[in-house]
Amino acid sequence: MKNYQEVIGIDVSKNKLDAFAYNRRLHREFSNDVLGYKSLLKWAKSNELKVFFCFENTGHYSLKLALYLSSKNAVYVQENPVVIKRSSGVIREKNDVVDAMMIARYGWLHREELSASELKDKELLEVGRLLALRDQLVRSRTGLMSTLSQLKKLLSSSSIDTCCKTLVSSIAHLTSQINKIEKQLKSLIKNSEALSQNYRLISSLKGVGLVVGAQLLYHTNNFKRFDSWRQFSSYCGTAPFGHSSGSSIHKRRKCHPMGDRQMKSLLSMAACTAIHHDSELRRYYKKKLEEGKLKMIALNNVRNKLLSRVFAVVKRGTPYVELHKFAT
Repeated sequence: MKNYQEVIGIDVSKNKLDAFAYNRRLHREFSNDVLGYKSLLKWAKSNELKVFFCFENTGHYSLKLALYLSSKNAVYVQENPVVIKRSSGVIREKNDVVDAMMIARYGWLHREELSASELKDKELLEVGRLLALRDQLVRSRTGLMSTLSQLKKLLSSSSIDTCCKTLVSSIAHLTSQINKIEKQLKSLIKNSEALSQNYRLISSLKGVGLVVGAQLLYHTNNFKRFDSWRQFSSYCGTAPFGHSSGSSIHKRRKCHPMGDRQMKSLLSMAACTAIHHDSELRRYYKKKLEEGKLKMIALNNVRNKLLSRVFAVVKRGTPYVELHKFAT
């Protein structure tokens, strides 16, 4: 991005966009819809400078803008909000205009390091949408199941209680909807040649099922976003980092709290499943415990081992084979 002459920082909210041109020191406000996007592009090109856009990844609100800019072949950078916030120093005032200025400043100062963002394929965007909806339904069902469990402890005959009957009916309905989403997710992956090939490879590993496999495809952009499993491990928050300074501070290596918590949680469940069903990983886990490592550290070792296998089978292009089964 170093050849660009201007950057426009955009603070994206539900109904409007606050745009700030860093070098021209100009601010404009646009509506967060197609008409607003058209006006934004017209304003950006009015000075005939080579411009790129920079904005935070705010989910559905920024996705609409990214889709439009991509359709018009406009260059943009979609950045993690935490990265922009931590690079801005001490900010005493907080409003949409200041946020747009801060984003524009970040884009200009880091333009030599930034690379243009690219949209995921339509199939992957749909996979992400289905996974997000499934996650919401699962959390709703879990809350209702917890409420039902508490009611059963209080009531002597919960089977005839109206509240319990309503909860049971709601849980059954949510379960039905979750099953429909999973069925649609399977169909979507199966009908996409690129997705189905990599899904078949990673699902050959013990512990990688539909949800974990689909999340891996989505977060890695079908294994195009990260060059190695170590990079993805850092993204998930499962990569341990050292902490030392001088001759007095030497703390043990530990995972950084900043990471994708949902992906980290899914990898934990996948690792537990793999330990129960994969004899090699079970021996590996027990070996780490025998070395004196805590259970969570040993589990994290299994998570990273599983990730290394996932990236290996994709890179190799062949399913995982348990070699110890064929050992003599």
